[in-house]
Amino acid sequence: MKKTIVLGASDNPSRYSFRAAHMLKKHGHEVVPVGIRKGEVAGLPIHTDRPQEQDVDTVTLYVGPQNQPGWYDYILDLKPKRILFNPGTENPELERLAHQHGIRTEEACTLVLLSIGQY
Repeated sequence: MKKTIVLGASDNPSRYSFRAAHMLKKHGHEVVPVGIRKGEVAGLPIHTDRPQEQDVDTVTLYVGPQNQPGWYDYILDLKPKRILFNPGTENPELERLAHQHGIRTEEACTLVLLSIGQY
C-alpha cells in the first residue's frame, strides 16, 4: 500500500487530518502523522521532529499555504511520488517547486479519493 505522510496531523477528531489518518489506515495504507503538537492519531504518535522516511508515496497536506514555506525543504527532501493539496492548502509556489523536483501534485481531497477508490 502507499506510505503517506499526513502533514498537519492532529489528535482533534473535528480536524480533517484526524479523519484522513484514520481512513488511510482503515484502507491499509502506512500512515506517518507529522504535526506541530504531540499527540496520537489512529493509534500512532504524531511526530513533531520531521522524521526522514524512505519510500514515501504521498504527502497529504493539511497545513495552510501561509504556513507551508517552513515545510518546503522537509517535503521535498522526502522525495514523495506526489503531494496532495487538500481543499484550502493549494499553493502554486510549492506546486512549482515540486514539479522542479519531479514530484507530481494533485489538488484533491484525500477523504474523497479514498471513498471512491481513486487514492
